[in-house]
Amino acid sequence: MREHHESAVRLSSDAVHAAADSPLTIQTPCAGWDLRDLLEHMGTQNRGFAAAARGEEDPAVWEVRPATDPIADYLASAEEVVSAFAAPRVGTLALPELPPGRFPAPMALGFHLIDSVVHAWDVARSVGHHIELEPGLAETALAIAEAVPSGESREQPGAAFGPALEPSGEPTTLDRILRLLGRSPEWLPS
Repeated sequence: MREHHESAVRLSSDAVHAAADSPLTIQTPCAGWDLRDLLEHMGTQNRGFAAAARGEEDPAVWEVRPATDPIADYLASAEEVVSAFAAPRVGTLALPELPPGRFPAPMALGFHLIDSVVHAWDVARSVGHHIELEPGLAETALAIAEAVPSGESREQPGAAFGPALEPSGEPTTLDRILRLLGRSPEWLPS
């Protein structure tokens, strides 16, 4: 799982590298977020999960703060989270977001893995690039996406993922993951 997690974070780093020359004001698949907002969110998530893997429980690390250089900030945070999960210091991680609680390290790793895959797609799609999941990562991410609870919680403000979308045609594994988590693989910036 750690190997797939690292691949997911590297995939998101590749997408962010590809976005380096794009305006930070471009639209993303995350409703209401431009590229800057998305990158700052992603960097915060990386730092929050890294702190949790180190056994830290300061909720302030999870607060999104403006970054002077969101690309560089994200890339540094990606290295931090990979390093922290390479040898987590605790068996359960305190995660203050919805729903808050303590989660076994492998489960928390899965939460961050799927977030990294979906946000890699978000960034890439925003700037007209595509991502490819290697087969092992694709299978792992699909299993995690299939396990994400559905229901009314996905319709609440601030929900991590939107309601699942119906499959169409012959979807790729990435398309299936995206649809399960409320993203339309056909999304394009307007």
